[in-house]
Amino acid sequence: CECLCVYVCVATVLNSETMHHPRVSSRFSRFHMAAASSDSSEIIHTSTSSSQSRRSSSSSSDSNSKSSYQKCNRPLPTRMTTLWWSVMVWAALAVAVCGLPEGGGNYPVGKFPFLMPKVVPYKPELYLCTPVKVDYTKSYYIVGFEPNATMATAHHMLLYGCGQPGSESAVWNCGEMAGGSEESGSPCGSGAPSQIIYAWARDAPKLELPEGVGFKVGKDSPIQYIVLQVHYAHIDKFKDGTTYDDSGIFIHYTTKPLSKQAGVILLGTAGYIPPMATEHMDTLCDIQEDKVIHPFAYRTHTHSLGRMVSGYRIRKDDAGTDQWTLLGKRDPLTPQMFYPVESRDPIRKNDRLAARCTMESNRTRITKIGATNEDEMCNFYLMYYVENDEPLQMKYCFSNGPPLFRWSNRETELNHIPDYDSSHL
Repeated sequence: CECLCVYVCVATVLNSETMHHPRVSSRFSRFHMAAASSDSSEIIHTSTSSSQSRRSSSSSSDSNSKSSYQKCNRPLPTRMTTLWWSVMVWAALAVAVCGLPEGGGNYPVGKFPFLMPKVVPYKPELYLCTPVKVDYTKSYYIVGFEPNATMATAHHMLLYGCGQPGSESAVWNCGEMAGGSEESGSPCGSGAPSQIIYAWARDAPKLELPEGVGFKVGKDSPIQYIVLQVHYAHIDKFKDGTTYDDSGIFIHYTTKPLSKQAGVILLGTAGYIPPMATEHMDTLCDIQEDKVIHPFAYRTHTHSLGRMVSGYRIRKDDAGTDQWTLLGKRDPLTPQMFYPVESRDPIRKNDRLAARCTMESNRTRITKIGATNEDEMCNFYLMYYVENDEPLQMKYCFSNGPPLFRWSNRETELNHIPDYDSSHL
């Protein structure tokens, strides 16, 4: 699952032994050195097969895990006192010493390999996080996301933009179910800015943002760190203890200032699904900020009970009638990528956003919103941009879900609810 109710990100566990595994330290250093090639070529795996370059790597010995990335021409320090210090120093020095890889398009675009540092998941339903510190002396604009994973290994991946990371470790458990001996924390630090900027699942392909649109990070942005979260639902391939994973995302970015800043708002619910029933899980929120946002992509996410997820912009006309404009609807069990919205009409102050997940359960038990594949999830992501402005302060829109919250509740003051259309393709 991806995100739980009331702004809580769900996750599970990291084996504390893995955090101190020598291969983790070695891999993490190479990761940051590789991120700063001084020429214009892309930093990618050296595999000649496109399918190989997009899947998680596996190895049974260190002798098979030599660096396959381009490295800086200038020497960098080879010893650090702690993994966290290496995270900060390698990231800063890689950019400062070697420069940024650029090339292609209407403006220079670089590719940053943000991958798990050879982790060895030891338990099903693990959620692992790893951070990178953005160079604070420059502004960067993320313009694309290229996944390096398959659903055979990773249930989903999320990229968080954070003011501070949730831990000072190179890799940590970023969820609710950690043991007392494990290094744990949320993806982002408590009280620090936190937002989701990208999500991937079910072998979704890469995403390129519209021309001139980018997520601003670094310098005067609230996003000073990017945190990668990977959910490992099944770990059969890792049971031998020697196979590692480097699932992650190649981040495409530019240093050219862009006037259209991207943002994401996540709509979701809490609640539960009764046994042997069809249930609608609804959420609703008001746009109260005086901004004009331009939606351009949406993404849906449920677990196995999801049949349809839909999202709408609601605007009341002069007669008091709600006009429901479809943003997108989809079977959530198809590839969970970002798809173009159905309507790119701007969303303004006093508009409302609504989402519905239609669930069908053949189970003889109640299914709750929760962290594992035995639980469920109802998420609708809306990606948008603002022009010559900052993205919405509101990053999340969650409801209590059924049975407590429904669109039909009197307090919502909704009318002309599209019950059939919102639940059927």
